[in-house]
Amino acid sequence: MKVLVIGGSGLIGKQVVAILTEQGHEAVPASPSTGVNAITGEGLADAVAGVHAVVDVANSPSWADDDVLEFFTTSTRNLLEAERAAGVAHHVALSIVGCDRLPDSGYMRSKVAQEKIIVESGAPHSIVRATQFFEFVGGIADSLADGDTIRAPHGAFQPIASVDVATAVARAASGDPAGLTNIAGPEKQGMDDFIRTWFAATGDAREVVTDPAARYYGAVIDEGSIVPIDGEEVTVYPTKFKDWAASQ
Repeated sequence: MKVLVIGGSGLIGKQVVAILTEQGHEAVPASPSTGVNAITGEGLADAVAGVHAVVDVANSPSWADDDVLEFFTTSTRNLLEAERAAGVAHHVALSIVGCDRLPDSGYMRSKVAQEKIIVESGAPHSIVRATQFFEFVGGIADSLADGDTIRAPHGAFQPIASVDVATAVARAASGDPAGLTNIAGPEKQGMDDFIRTWFAATGDAREVVTDPAARYYGAVIDEGSIVPIDGEEVTVYPTKFKDWAASQ
């Protein structure tokens, strides 16, 4: 099976390409650096020719509200149009658990808009919603910094290793279109607690203070904002945060 991976040079994309290749598929990484630009459309027609599935794990270079919305909506429309013309059988996109529950976050609104375009296109698709990646915990902490203090919410957090995300995306790409699915890591704690664990593993001396009003990229989170909630089916992957942190 030939699979085109948009964002194939990024954290998830590189791992998806490696997993699919190991499974015997022809996985082709695509990004502006390879001459394929989903925003401008450059190289798309040639890239999707003869492809069974397109995996979209690209991310916006800017997280400003207007920029990220423009990135996800434009790139998704361009991809779906090129795929339709080429007869691509399966569109796979990576999204975020709870994105439809955080309207105060411009990034989350953009992922909801992306999902809506995919669903309304009628294209056979799989949307894999993942919780936050282990690899992002340090950056999240920095975004919550107030001098040498990290003011973090205690809202529920259930992050997942990027390798497990890539495994789920590769599994989706090599299977039949499955609509919307959710994936998460095995442990659910407060965001502040995960940051403390990360600091203990890395020797970061900054103090973590629990602050219920602290905003996660513009939004206040609670016990059900960015984790799977009752009624949502979820596949839980096995890698534990402490084990991952110890390996870094």
